[in-house]
Amino acid sequence: MTTVIRNADMVIAWDGDAHAYMPDADVAFDVGVLRFVGRSYDGPAETVVDGRGLMVMPGLVDIHSHPSSEPMNKGLIDEIGSPGLYNSSLYEYMPIFRADADAIPACVRVALSELLLSGVTTLADLSMAHPGWLDLLAESGMRVCVAPMFRSARWFTRNGHLVEYEWDEPAGEKAMAEALALIERAEQHPSGRLFGMVVPAQIDTCSETLLRDSFAEAHARGLVWQIHAAQSVSEFHEITRRHGVTPIGWLDELGLLSERSIVGHGIFLDDHPATRWHTDTDLSRLAATGTTVAHCPTVFARRGITLKDFGRYRRAGVNMGIGTDTYPHNMLDELRLAAYLARTQAGNPRTLTSTDLFEAATTGGARALGREDIGRLAPGCRADLVLVDITHPMMRPARDPVRSLIYAAGDRAVRHVYVDGECVVQDGRVLTIDYPGAAAALHEAQKRVIARAPGLDWDHRSVEAISPPTFPTK
Repeated sequence: MTTVIRNADMVIAWDGDAHAYMPDADVAFDVGVLRFVGRSYDGPAETVVDGRGLMVMPGLVDIHSHPSSEPMNKGLIDEIGSPGLYNSSLYEYMPIFRADADAIPACVRVALSELLLSGVTTLADLSMAHPGWLDLLAESGMRVCVAPMFRSARWFTRNGHLVEYEWDEPAGEKAMAEALALIERAEQHPSGRLFGMVVPAQIDTCSETLLRDSFAEAHARGLVWQIHAAQSVSEFHEITRRHGVTPIGWLDELGLLSERSIVGHGIFLDDHPATRWHTDTDLSRLAATGTTVAHCPTVFARRGITLKDFGRYRRAGVNMGIGTDTYPHNMLDELRLAAYLARTQAGNPRTLTSTDLFEAATTGGARALGREDIGRLAPGCRADLVLVDITHPMMRPARDPVRSLIYAAGDRAVRHVYVDGECVVQDGRVLTIDYPGAAAALHEAQKRVIARAPGLDWDHRSVEAISPPTFPTK
């Protein structure tokens, strides 16, 4: 059955080399595949969608997100960071604010709803394995890269200024084997929309053996490999202490940077002002090896931390992708913040363009995931589409609709979303997930997190002491 979006005011079409605006155009698809992108479609059309007042664009590709945990942190870690650990929240606060098993489905449903509503059709879900994970992802209708994380050690702090590591290398190897088995199950899932990625969790929590073995497994299986690296000052100093080189330098020395590798965050390079090292090679190493950097500005901006800067990485030749990482899981908000932070860090409004941003969120992300069939509108690609209401008041004037979408309207103008040709968002409402119900369940679950947090904190502080409310309660 062929569906045709006819007479769209604007289509962002793929011209063979890049995205291009195509006014007054049609898009046709069947069995989840785009068959026609152009003008005056005259083929079969069992279902016709009136495209007047709409912009049709490719679904966005989110290459780094944590939907099973991050939604729980709303209202808890918005304004906190460990002063003794360079304002990161990774080591002191994140471990005590974790969803329990009963809350994880609500976390995932809330995050996936927010992603769909902001135009994301493909997601890399970096989570610890949890029961029912694959079916939960499939129920959303999204295309998901399942990325179960594993590691050789856990980090913790006893005092808020020193990070320590508890090592169990056999457990890390066992967890990797379980992750690989889960990826195999994902790729055989009847939904047909799940695929896999190999993810040793963090560069400082993984042994050299686990890093090498996981990369070899990814290569042998034709999978992408991703790791958190250069994401905190503490991590940077830990790796230079252990190995005498920077995190990016260590990955390169181990042969782990490649066109099939993604570095989650990649902020603290050897030339970053907060970690200035005696070398100046990290950026060129990333570019020369074809490694992708997953840029997730919101989670770090909360702590006063940012990449320096997106445009500089692009000009150096680094493939850039965008991830939402944290709450809110809103890809369009992430793009806007990425632009503003890059320009303020560079002191230059010309350091990046809307073209750079949109490419990172579509073809850059698709390239990182090893996919040529998503992130673009061209015959033969998957029918992953976002229909934007360009008559929405916040889209007007609509001289340049992508700029209006990124810098003004955001997700408020997203009307319909299709994944594999199936409508999953209609008139701004998620069809596959009970978003309000999941949000209500998450609200109740957070009460359990708050109740047990003092027992997990190194100093047994109350949540009110760690994260004071905006106003006192009278």
